[in-house]
Amino acid sequence: MRIFHIATAADWRSALASKTYTTSTLGRTLAEEGFLHAARHEQLPEVFTSFYRQVREPLVLLTIETDKLQSLWREDPVGDTTYPHIYGPLNPSAVVDVQPLDKRGEPVGFTALFVQEIAARVVPALLAMAITAIGAGVGYSIAGDGGEALGALAGLAVGVALFVLLLRRRS
Repeated sequence: MRIFHIATAADWRSALASKTYTTSTLGRTLAEEGFLHAARHEQLPEVFTSFYRQVREPLVLLTIETDKLQSLWREDPVGDTTYPHIYGPLNPSAVVDVQPLDKRGEPVGFTALFVQEIAARVVPALLAMAITAIGAGVGYSIAGDGGEALGALAGLAVGVALFVLLLRRRS
């Protein structure tokens, strides 16, 4: 059977490095909660809306194959329904799929990720080139012949500085 868990991308990266995942839910550990919260597929929209909608850091959806779990799991009553809970750390080998989630809690496909990454790198580069060209034009208009080189260098410096700032801010 497959069950699901929403995690921060940072928590999941830490789990891959340490070979164990112990975040029960947002801001709560396995030690504090006694189990790891999970959900069936049809419960995901409600879980996201109730607990993760306001989160601004990147989130991922972990798809867990229960047959591969090294810890005990079971469905426990919660209100009028039941939810799957994992009673121990999650071994990353039980996670059969990891998908980034968008701001609505929907899995993000490869194409969307590719376009986002390209836009994040191409737009600042185009901005740097435009500032360089503007700098060349301003330099030419101020200093006449030969001033465009100085203006282009100044524009290039400003454009590269903006490019670096945008990339640092993004990471």
